Amino acid sequence: MIEKLCVAAALLAASSAAPAAEPAATPVPASVRALSGCWEGRGEVMGKAVAVAISAYPIVGDAMVAVEAASSAIADPEDQYAAHLILGGGGKQPNKAAEPIVGYWADSFGGAFAASARGESRADGFDMTYQYPDNAYVNRWRIAGDRLTWEIVARSKGGVQKPFAKYALRKGACR
Repeated sequence: MIEKLCVAAALLAASSAAPAAEPAATPVPASVRALSGCWEGRGEVMGKAVAVAISAYPIVGDAMVAVEAASSAIADPEDQYAAHLILGGGGKQPNKAAEPIVGYWADSFGGAFAASARGESRADGFDMTYQYPDNAYVNRWRIAGDRLTWEIVARSKGGVQKPFAKYALRKGACR
């Protein structure tokens, strides 16, 4: 009887283990995995001061990372924004030190404003570029210990860059 209980317990433990990425899955770059956890801070979006919170966690069997971002204007807490980002490895390319990253952006403006992205890892974070009809939005994520900076610049088709948003966050406990 005890042997049967031990076998049943072992089978139950094995079946409840977190799913792992498929063996052939492209690994998520370490620079993206470093976002895992919860972050809070402040920033500025198009000249407007905002409070921002980010939660990042593995999804789809640990093959990608989801990033949930929510912000509200400091001067008007009813002025809120939310974004859902999905990030994953783009496949290691020979003779390149940087790891390619693929991504998708969806936000509270709805499906017409969703966009896919390409980017690459860096020693201190990663960059992602989301292409829209009017501009490309370059997202620069930089991580140093428990601090995160996230800068977004709008780049015109002519290559002119303008600041769009910049956030400074600290890692904290997830609620």
